[in-house]
Amino acid sequence: MTSPFLNRPGAVAAGAPDEGVAAHYSDPVTEQRAMERSAAWVDRSNRDVVRVSGPDRLSWLHTLTSQHLEKLEPGTATEALRLDANGRVHDHLYLVDDGSAVWAHVEPGAGASVVEFLDKMRFLYQVEVEDLSPDFAVISVVGPERDAVVKAAGLDSAIALRGPAAIDLLLPRTDLVASAERLGEAGAATAGMWAYEAWRIASHHPRHGLDTDDRTIAHETGWSETAVHLNKGCYPGQETIAKIHNVGRPPRRLVLLHLDGSAERLPERGSPVMLGDKTVGFVGTSARHHELGPIALGLVKRNVDVDAEFVVDDIAAAQEVIVSPDTGANAEINFKRARL
Repeated sequence: MTSPFLNRPGAVAAGAPDEGVAAHYSDPVTEQRAMERSAAWVDRSNRDVVRVSGPDRLSWLHTLTSQHLEKLEPGTATEALRLDANGRVHDHLYLVDDGSAVWAHVEPGAGASVVEFLDKMRFLYQVEVEDLSPDFAVISVVGPERDAVVKAAGLDSAIALRGPAAIDLLLPRTDLVASAERLGEAGAATAGMWAYEAWRIASHHPRHGLDTDDRTIAHETGWSETAVHLNKGCYPGQETIAKIHNVGRPPRRLVLLHLDGSAERLPERGSPVMLGDKTVGFVGTSARHHELGPIALGLVKRNVDVDAEFVVDDIAAAQEVIVSPDTGANAEINFKRARL
């Protein structure tokens, strides 16, 4: 589904997995600065949108995901994971309840599988699951002035996931262009996915399927802090979560990689992270940050020294610890990340 914003002057289409939206609008550095200094809106209409309605929706989702949703207050945004029986992450959901339905957005192309899974688990619960990706889309407003901008644009009554650093608006696709124009009139700059991804990576937030693989568990990425409730009833994968939290530590940990700026390219996603002649992990998403330079997220073995320096796709890389090697076993870890 191609975004109407690709028709804007200067728009350059993004590559996989963000086909259909703009990578930038001719000046990604200026776009990044606007996101940090004031506010910018980002077209993320390639993400899939799922809605769960019905009187049993919260108690039902509470039993199927890692988050405590049974008493979720309307308007409160949160994150949740769908795990398999071994605690491996299948889906990462950003969600909010509007008082009559739960709205969630997930990675591009993931909506159909989420709906398929949920439909199989309905049984006698009074719920209805819908993939509304053809009809609704995400626009994110990022920056310190985001609340004022959304209000001035008259969009404060829209379905919104309000995080500490961004507001994700779930809007009818028919209203996207008009809503973006109102955000621009309210003072928000226009930014593409290159700017958004640089901001996200610098904020230490992984994307499922890009910074993770089919073995990833919550504690490895820090999602145990944002998308997992450690004191709730049974759900698929709970045993792994509880074991890591109470007894052991995850096999890998998320790091921010500061890449050698003399390289003219960014590393390919999935490239091995090398420590000498040993592979100790893999690199996920990468971007050029307007202050930090080239950066990337990577998953490396937990026991690798926190001061070790790596080579990624023939590019030298220093690490910044995101998830501590001591995560789990009830360790008290202070994360440096700001929630999205």
